[in-house]
Amino acid sequence: MTTYATGLRPGYWYGGGSKPGAVDVLNALRDYRASEAAMRRRTRSSMGMGETDLLALRYLLQANGSSGGLSPKELATRLGISSASTTALIDRLVKSGHARREPHPTDRRALVISATSSSDHEVRETLGQMHHRMMAAAATLDADEARTVIDFLSRMRDAVDGA
Repeated sequence: MTTYATGLRPGYWYGGGSKPGAVDVLNALRDYRASEAAMRRRTRSSMGMGETDLLALRYLLQANGSSGGLSPKELATRLGISSASTTALIDRLVKSGHARREPHPTDRRALVISATSSSDHEVRETLGQMHHRMMAAAATLDADEARTVIDFLSRMRDAVDGA
């Protein structure tokens, strides 16, 4: 934690009536988010991808593990982008070798977009050690602590989604 001239760490712009420790928790969460954002910038840079492309690849890799891929419309919905933007994004991912277009297994008029095995390997190579460190940190929590963290993060998600 950085020490400031006043000896206090600046907090969010909340009033002084906050419960003791609440601002410290929010500062810790902000520090984590800053570290995560920096990691995402490094990942995008090392993989030569934009933020939306990397997020699309994440969704495609998740789908590979469950349904085998996503339709372009499903991908557009998850990303919150237009169909024209989705087409351009898919073109980029296919051209870079990160995704492939395949016929839909039950609808011969439709396509399914899936991540390539080489993109799965690249992501694991790029992020694998960090994921191991994150899992090790999470594994230090006992069941009650884990429930507390999960509940807190769920409430924070709800607070942010309500903005």
